[in-house]
Amino acid sequence: MVTLAIYNLKGGVGKTAASINLAYASAKEGFKTLVWDLDPQGSSSFYLGAKAAIKNESRKILNSEMDLKDAIQSTAYENLDIIPADISARHADILLNEMKQSKRKLLSLLSALKNEYDIVILDSPPGISVLHDAVFVAADWVLMPNIPTTLSIRSFETVNDYFKENDLDRSKIKCFFSMVDHRKNLHHEVMNEFYKDKYFLKSYIPYLSDVEKMGVHEAPIETFAASSYAAQCYRDLWKEIRKNCIQ
Repeated sequence: MVTLAIYNLKGGVGKTAASINLAYASAKEGFKTLVWDLDPQGSSSFYLGAKAAIKNESRKILNSEMDLKDAIQSTAYENLDIIPADISARHADILLNEMKQSKRKLLSLLSALKNEYDIVILDSPPGISVLHDAVFVAADWVLMPNIPTTLSIRSFETVNDYFKENDLDRSKIKCFFSMVDHRKNLHHEVMNEFYKDKYFLKSYIPYLSDVEKMGVHEAPIETFAASSYAAQCYRDLWKEIRKNCIQ
């Protein structure tokens, strides 16, 4: 089982869109795939038509009041399941902070699924906190979408420094550009500069309306615009991730 965390310090960089479209690509190739929505906004859950089955489900999972397997729901897509989020996920940091071995909590929970899934994708909320420490430990790879702007790249550098300062494995980090606007010279300049860095994958996701339409269709792009450029870009990104991160 390979665990991929989709993460960035910043919000609004395309984490959830990447989580859903990469998960769909994985499942379509025959990998048994699970999305664990860790964001209290529950956007991944929304895109896949899922809601928590019981009140405060996210809190109960972290508190070990509920078995992780009992929270898994099937989706409309073959090989693709989800653990939906609810608003109680906002308490994750408080709960983990009170636990011993909090950094290993998600890893411990996921260990029960290692024989049931090929790919697990963690849709992580923005920020750096106790929850994110647990995400970084649980993940085999931390995939960071970055808008090619100065502030977004600064967030990457901040995370890179955080890994170094906290003795986390920086080799886990793989970045890709997201929401790329070809009309902006700055985007091209930033991309050309940072493609020299081994952390950045060559595939990128453009800023296109089909990505935004995921909210209207409540579905991965491939299901309603398979021939679009956006869908092709996610397919290319998945192929590169599979080549670099999945044996």
